[in-house]
Amino acid sequence: MTNTASHTATTATADRSVRRATETKAATKTTEFIAYLGVLVAIIITATLVGDGGAENGADLFDARQAMEYITYLTIGYLVSRGLAKSGSREYYTA
Repeated sequence: MTNTASHTATTATADRSVRRATETKAATKTTEFIAYLGVLVAIIITATLVGDGGAENGADLFDARQAMEYITYLTIGYLVSRGLAKSGSREYYTA
């Protein structure tokens, strides 16, 4: 009986030392990454298509500068959301 108890204690200790954790799951597995890519593509397509015709007297309503500004804001928002997701959460795996 003593043998079984010591074996269980050793196994529990060994399991605890082998169990490792990442901070969060990989960024490519998250819905916010997919949403980020979708909005990024939408911004690029919109900047390419909107305002380049002659109907606005040559004025580009959504130019490259404005598109880069929105992409920068989107990227900052994504990085902040990943930082908040990483704080305090863990994904466990075994070695």
